[in-house]
Amino acid sequence: MAIGRVLNLFEFNLRDAHRCVTFIKIFICFCVITDLSFPTAAMTESINLRSVGNVTLHCPVPDGWDFKISCQCSEGFESIKIELSHDLPTPPPVFDISFSRPVGDIRYIWHANDDGRCALLPSWLKKYHSDIASGIPVYTFLDNNNTNRLTFAVSEPFRNIEAVAGAVEDDAHIEGKISFFSTPEAPMTNYCTEIRFDCENRFYGDAISDAVKWISDRCGIVPARTPDSVFDPLYSTWYQFHQQVNAKEIEKECALAAEAGMKTIILDDGWQTGDSNRGYAYCGDWEVCAEKIPDMAEHVRKVHALGLKYMVWYSVPFVGIRSKNHERFKNMYLTDRKDRNVLDPRFPEVREFLCSIYEDALREWDIDGFKLDFIDEFKIQGKDPAIEQDYSGRDIKSLPESVDTLLTQIRKRLERINPEILIEFRQRYIGPAIRQYGNMLRAADCPLDARGNRQRIASLRLTSGCTAVHSDMLEWDLDDTPETAAHHILSAIFGVIQYSMRLNTLPDSHLRMMKHWIEFSQKHRETLLNSQFRPYFPQSGYPVIEAESGKERIIAVYEARRIIPVSLPKNTYILNATDTEEIFVDLHSTPSKIRIYDTFGKQVSTPATAQGLCRFHVPQSGYIKIF
Repeated sequence: MAIGRVLNLFEFNLRDAHRCVTFIKIFICFCVITDLSFPTAAMTESINLRSVGNVTLHCPVPDGWDFKISCQCSEGFESIKIELSHDLPTPPPVFDISFSRPVGDIRYIWHANDDGRCALLPSWLKKYHSDIASGIPVYTFLDNNNTNRLTFAVSEPFRNIEAVAGAVEDDAHIEGKISFFSTPEAPMTNYCTEIRFDCENRFYGDAISDAVKWISDRCGIVPARTPDSVFDPLYSTWYQFHQQVNAKEIEKECALAAEAGMKTIILDDGWQTGDSNRGYAYCGDWEVCAEKIPDMAEHVRKVHALGLKYMVWYSVPFVGIRSKNHERFKNMYLTDRKDRNVLDPRFPEVREFLCSIYEDALREWDIDGFKLDFIDEFKIQGKDPAIEQDYSGRDIKSLPESVDTLLTQIRKRLERINPEILIEFRQRYIGPAIRQYGNMLRAADCPLDARGNRQRIASLRLTSGCTAVHSDMLEWDLDDTPETAAHHILSAIFGVIQYSMRLNTLPDSHLRMMKHWIEFSQKHRETLLNSQFRPYFPQSGYPVIEAESGKERIIAVYEARRIIPVSLPKNTYILNATDTEEIFVDLHSTPSKIRIYDTFGKQVSTPATAQGLCRFHVPQSGYIKIF
């Protein structure tokens, strides 16, 4: 009986095994037919650094990619290099680099797109993004006294980088995690990047500026040339005209702008359409609306005769559904929207179209520059349409590479016609890569927000090197006192100021105030715009900002009761941008003279000189000169 049961069980197991083998054969055939692949084992590798301890590379699905990680020590910082390789052109795998260290005296984190908030949030709460057209892969942890505690940066200014950086509640640490290729990327066989870790005990702004320069050096980035005119004060039509522009009114405003000391005008949105709904459905043809500007070339000549340069706005990637060109570029878009679509610059026809549009405008109208807007719309959200189309018609598969090619072609082709061409881009497309294509970077829109403008300008100054940083356009209430109106100017004075007031409606007191500050900004232009720049206490919105050249220091105070230390013998100007009429100064030695001026530049008092902590009565939006 027992032998019979064993034989029966053996027979059953054989039948089961036969069925399993048959199933496996069928499944393997299915995999071959459907090209179904099995994920390879996850890869994890660590390397130890003095600055942050263990740095871990993790790739959940290597998919045949080989990884190599190495480190090197340089003066003042450490870095790691990550190298990937594959035998065949293959989309690169998602991988990340992570580290953690004790929080110590770290209190804040700075990032270029935070606009000065700097809150040290839990690491899981916020994600930072950067790519060729948005942000910068630089992240700085700092203490309460403007001191760098850890700055880490990635030598990848072109492709998408996602990062988390913040507090870890479990163990009182801070952590950073940098993710690569989390958005669609074209096939490749090799990839290399580096990550820099700087724990040097120094002013946080210097750590940021050095990290940005390091990225440029590693990637061979050379900024576009900056003619002197990129630092000239200018007039913008946007906030006062919006889309209701017309040649006669602009010419009247330009005459007043030239008289006030402005040197350039930017004609913003509205010149290309009779529509005034503030949308982009009519973008893409870029033909002048004859009802607004009957003869563009003649209009530009008249403005030139007043002594102003002329720049024109374009929304680069947009083709509106109501434009004649919308159907022309069917199947050449990155988006599928109801009002306008975003061109895909991987098509050579798209790049040629955009380059030709700007070349023709430059030649036909004799303009001096371009405000190129919405570069950050060149991105893939969701699935890449090129994959479904097998990259048909595209001569470049990588989107970041195609954006780089497009913007490089635009700059080179325009410079052949006018080597002094002016090209403005707007925050958030502000990184090292963008500086190759243009020479003016403007703070993101913040109408009537003086503090926001100050914070944006300060962040841009830390990351923009020799490229001119411009304010968002200034406007204020005509019923304000000139002192209150001047707060907008003083909050923007460490950038090139763009004004957007209807000058023919300004009260005389406002006009006199504005003319004085334009004169002051030009007299001290080298110090304000091209010298050593120190914006203090980013966590508080930069309440004190200082610029110092070889001959002078200029300090702006935006928060009451701050004590400003002053060492001589350099001439020192302290601007009162607070809402009070007092400034506290700690004089380290006795100056020869002290002069106090109001917001019109009129001297109002000559206090006695002294040493030590002094309290001075200074009119709102006035200033002290100590020498």
